[in-house]
Amino acid sequence: MLPQTNIQDISKLLEKYKEKQISLGDAIKKYVKPANRIFIDSGCSEPIDLTKKLIEFGLKLPDVEILHFLSLSDLDYYKTAGGIEDLFRHNAFFIGKSLRKYVEDGQADYTPMLLSEIPKLFKSGKMHLDTALIQVSPPDRYGFCSFGINVDIVKPISESADYVVAEINPKMPRTLGDSFIHMDDIDAFVLSDHDIIEFNYGELDDISTRIAEFVASLVEDESTIQMGIGQIPNAVTKELMQKKDLGVHSEVFSDGIVDLVEKGVVTCKKKTLHKDKIICSFVMGSKKLYDFVDDNPMVEFHPCDYTNDPSIISQNRKQVAINAALSVDLTGQVNSDSLGHRFYSGIGGQVDFVRGAGRSIDGKPIMTLPSTAILKDGTLVSRIVSYLQPGSGVVITRGDIHYVVTEWGIAYLYGKSIRERVLEMINIAHPDF
Repeated sequence: MLPQTNIQDISKLLEKYKEKQISLGDAIKKYVKPANRIFIDSGCSEPIDLTKKLIEFGLKLPDVEILHFLSLSDLDYYKTAGGIEDLFRHNAFFIGKSLRKYVEDGQADYTPMLLSEIPKLFKSGKMHLDTALIQVSPPDRYGFCSFGINVDIVKPISESADYVVAEINPKMPRTLGDSFIHMDDIDAFVLSDHDIIEFNYGELDDISTRIAEFVASLVEDESTIQMGIGQIPNAVTKELMQKKDLGVHSEVFSDGIVDLVEKGVVTCKKKTLHKDKIICSFVMGSKKLYDFVDDNPMVEFHPCDYTNDPSIISQNRKQVAINAALSVDLTGQVNSDSLGHRFYSGIGGQVDFVRGAGRSIDGKPIMTLPSTAILKDGTLVSRIVSYLQPGSGVVITRGDIHYVVTEWGIAYLYGKSIRERVLEMINIAHPDF
């Protein structure tokens, strides 16, 4: 991020590369063709101006496949100029809210993969990519742009795509680590100055708070923590204010970690890998968070084939992995990506961190969920079930599970027999079931 820097100032930095500057319209016309497979930058880093122009040109781009990892913008890719829908084919590695309906209706696809392995799909050439549409910070004096708040799969994809088209935005934080792309590796760029997408998990309810309190009781001083995507994992940060010398190694984090750093709770001084550093792959949150990670040497961003590699994660002593489930059966099988036959979210980094924390010395993989859910018709159902709903996928196996936490308590399943597991799970189920 370049404070108080506008597009005119950036133009001076880019004078050396002016032959690569292109209009939005020409960027789409030249680098996206019918039947291409393209990638749109992830999460809060979506290149909004390029995406809007892509939608505008949709009628001229039939059979384009768009790859996503957790899209968070409110743009509707199915409402193109001319009123014709379903021109693009979407393929999500993690289903965001905007695509959930279309996956359910069969208009979009879901590709279930471990987050740590998605980069290999492109690096190996098993999935060819024509064009990557990304958003980056302005270049430094050496010509390096930062991928900003999303490095995850964006960096390896940008290194694998035939063409890379970048929105260069002064509002994108300049994050450090393995997080840069050189202007020589960008085929074309447009200048942009829209705000970076912000994200929040909403107000915490009493159930989430109770679960967070139980989880916090499992987190020892000097632990290294990971929080997955979801309200409950992020609620835990509010309950860690009395801990000492915590570290962070997580694919993603949000504003709660900033609060813990400011309170002196997260210091990373006792980490056994990347001492003194917060390690992550992407962030989602408010402008406060984006300001925190901007040019901050305490925070290192890496691609997710590094951050999510279980053999890397396990090198952190006392690695605690905190993730959310949709349902768990009495034997410890965890469903996290579907509601029966309806795909809902994705595998993400859960498996990576459950296995990494499980191998860590004194590590603790923790799965969290409310004990019940309310259906659309008002029916109360248990999320702790005797067997998973038909169609539900097993994301965490009964062989990988350690802790399961609901608002009723903590079940420890690792090394337990099926009979013992059933008794543990009954103890944390809602009393009505």
